[in-house]
Amino acid sequence: MSRIRSVAASALEVNRRTVLAAAGAVSLSAGVGYALRPTDSEAATAAAPVAHSRQATAAVPLAPYTKGTTLASVAAPRNSSGYRRLGDGPGWARVVRGELATPKSGRASRRRALAAFVQFTDLHLMDVQHPLRWEFLRAADPHSWRPQEALTVPGAISLVERVNALRGAPVTGAPLHFVMTTGDNTDNNAHSELEWFMKVMSGGRISPNSGDPKHYEGVQNSGLQLFWQPDAALRDHDKTLGFPQLKGFLAAAIREVQSPGLNLPWYSTVGNHDALPLGAYGSHGDPYLAEAAIGGKKLMNVPAADARKLLASINNGTDAKGTGYRDFLKAHARSMRSVTPDEKRAPYTPADYLKAHLDPAHQGHGPVGHGYSSANLDAGTQYYAFRISDDVIGISLDTTDAGGYYEGSVGTAQLKWLDRTLKDNKDSYAVVFSHHTSKSMDNTRPDPARPGEKRHGGAEVISVLSAHANVLAWVNGHVHRNVITPHQASGGRSFWEISTASHIDFPHLARIIELVDNKDGTISLFTTLIEASAPHRTDFADLSQTGLAALYRELAYNAPGASKTLAGSAADRNTELVLKKG
Repeated sequence: MSRIRSVAASALEVNRRTVLAAAGAVSLSAGVGYALRPTDSEAATAAAPVAHSRQATAAVPLAPYTKGTTLASVAAPRNSSGYRRLGDGPGWARVVRGELATPKSGRASRRRALAAFVQFTDLHLMDVQHPLRWEFLRAADPHSWRPQEALTVPGAISLVERVNALRGAPVTGAPLHFVMTTGDNTDNNAHSELEWFMKVMSGGRISPNSGDPKHYEGVQNSGLQLFWQPDAALRDHDKTLGFPQLKGFLAAAIREVQSPGLNLPWYSTVGNHDALPLGAYGSHGDPYLAEAAIGGKKLMNVPAADARKLLASINNGTDAKGTGYRDFLKAHARSMRSVTPDEKRAPYTPADYLKAHLDPAHQGHGPVGHGYSSANLDAGTQYYAFRISDDVIGISLDTTDAGGYYEGSVGTAQLKWLDRTLKDNKDSYAVVFSHHTSKSMDNTRPDPARPGEKRHGGAEVISVLSAHANVLAWVNGHVHRNVITPHQASGGRSFWEISTASHIDFPHLARIIELVDNKDGTISLFTTLIEASAPHRTDFADLSQTGLAALYRELAYNAPGASKTLAGSAADRNTELVLKKG
């Protein structure tokens, strides 16, 4: 369940020749996103070494590359009842959508690639032993805790491996230029999770464990029937549904794993789970929660009636500061279990998030800061713009409301910056990235750091985007569902809103997006979904890193209470989205 701000100064109109020169004249095929901020041109320069990894493919004639995409095959159940094992299923066909412009014949032979990139969203890398987690809400809602949650790290690494194996874009064969995450990269706003995320994306060894360095301490070895107890013979709730007993599962889940890091530059957009404790409580919330996060007590079970009351306060946004949750934990103090305290579970601040991205240890293939800059640190913002190609810019927004609650909005300063950036770059097409969707931006609580600033919802963002003919797409996540929405404004201006399903809930997807000029007065946006590289079939005896990634997908499919409609309709999956040129 979907449950952070860049530049202080105004964006300057881009002089392409200056930017390219500052970047060392690195070709677009190298996969470099050029910073719009002239003072940060060193970011593009630092990304130049990726040219070595992509030069060979750039020299080869372009051809569509569909291997490893959902055009070729999709995980699907092999049996019809009980715990369902997955295997190779038929791929999803591409659907042409012409609500915003009529597709013209012959465009395939005329088209020119403008850019191609990959979207990750809602990875929810999860410290499952974190003391503040709400697993006990499963007593009220079975999907409030999911049996796959201990495997988010190997699952995300497998997604990185899938991108690294791609040899071009599915339609044009053009090189992929970058990966953009659209938020909820972490789950509990914990330093432990932030470190794992940076290493998953840029490479490194990761121990997805906190507390006791040698043993798991959490709900899955608690002996509570409410949760799947994989190592034990206990007839728990999930085993009655066919979940297996897997001795050694928990030891494998916290074992060190290795991420190769992306072989492309990557950019980052912030989500509510990255900015707010548990994705819901204001960043200036009750200090008790920060202390409890690193402490030695964990609540694992409460009566169903109490769980229902707390769940209602979360879903209704009536406890945005977390004072109600503080009181809830205190009221159930006698029911808490002892765990090993750990400072790494402390909540991280927006400044911590920026510093992690700017840390040279996590640069990977760049760019420096992964979109963010020292200007963000100075201004306390987490939104920015960057150049995707000669003809396209990217804009990353911060739609999290620091006042609390998991739905989003933007402040007046950011909305004006968005409008100004689009106007100053009117000669370039624009792709806008955010975490929240237009329909989930209805939370206008004041930002505690800017109490006098008005907050604006999704309708106002649509109004700004619709005022600019250069906007092609708004790409986002948050709702854990594939949804593609046409937005038509007066005067023929229009754009597509592309919302992509998560990588925590089945079907565990990411999306490739290609922008092409059809040379007939229209633009096409091709969207192609991809899964992680782990095989669709699982082997319960295989608890290797790859085996766990495969199991991650299958457990998610079978998770009690999980929606089976998050893949969306065929028109929300692999598509060609046609637009009139602005």
